[in-house]
Amino acid sequence: MSSDADPSIEIRRATHDDYDAVVGFTSDLWPEHGGDYIPRIYHDWLEDEPGQGKKTLLAEVDGEVAGLVQGVMLSPDEAWFQGMRVAADYRRQGVSHRLNEAIFEWAREQGATIGRVMIFSWNAASLGAARASGYEPITEFRFAHPEPDSDAEGPHRVSSDPTAAWRYWTHSDAREHLTGLGLAPEESWAVRELTRDDFDRLADETAVFAVEDGDGLAGTAYRSRTYDRELEADADAATGAATTETWAEYGVAAWDDVDAARSLFAAIDRDAADCGADETRVLIPETTRYVTDSPYANADLSEEPDFVLGIDLTGE
Repeated sequence: MSSDADPSIEIRRATHDDYDAVVGFTSDLWPEHGGDYIPRIYHDWLEDEPGQGKKTLLAEVDGEVAGLVQGVMLSPDEAWFQGMRVAADYRRQGVSHRLNEAIFEWAREQGATIGRVMIFSWNAASLGAARASGYEPITEFRFAHPEPDSDAEGPHRVSSDPTAAWRYWTHSDAREHLTGLGLAPEESWAVRELTRDDFDRLADETAVFAVEDGDGLAGTAYRSRTYDRELEADADAATGAATTETWAEYGVAAWDDVDAARSLFAAIDRDAADCGADETRVLIPETTRYVTDSPYANADLSEEPDFVLGIDLTGE
């Protein structure tokens, strides 16, 4: 910890007993963007005991809960940081700095050489705080939302060959733009470097796609996970009971041209329908070509991109 750190800020492991205090300063965040996710997932989000590859830290100022952050190891040397929150009464008092110092130290102890974080592009305050804490820009992406459709068709053949899918990825401009990153199957809303073993494993466990046109390979994607999301109760429904919707999430998509994009999205449409998904989310690079190709290929887009920033953990 830095020598000029405020001694009144104490850092400790967050526990289930801290739930009410955490909800107290996160429940009213970003209502215009659907609110903060932490109150909904806090108990499932915490590690139950040390040694699980993640750590959730809480900051206290004079005994009052002031902030929160979590670190997760996504690979032997890649750490992912998420959930950085500081209570309104304690902002600009060094709380996020102390939390970052502590979570960086934990990650180094696990063997991490790099740490990354994802921040919504609309969250200017968090972007500024991350840069002030030593993070540097890495890449940006957006989500495409093709519609599940068991009858969807595209002009090109799409196989499930992981070797072909990996080969296309290694030579794609998407890989260069994304610096080799894709959604991590192990952790929601996290990205890490993709490996050949990932494509082999995902071909068995979820799905991979390789587009083949007349000249060779022309696109790739993989399904990172499916999950159920609880919806708010419909006030007009007779029962008023909450319902769920199923999402199919695809960790990256890359293609050569619009016909390849149409073929890839059609394969994703069919796969999502086979999974019983109501909605899809497909990570694409935030470039003019990818972002304009997607609606041209009949896939909706999220309104704004997300940014990934990283920090070298090999130094102090």
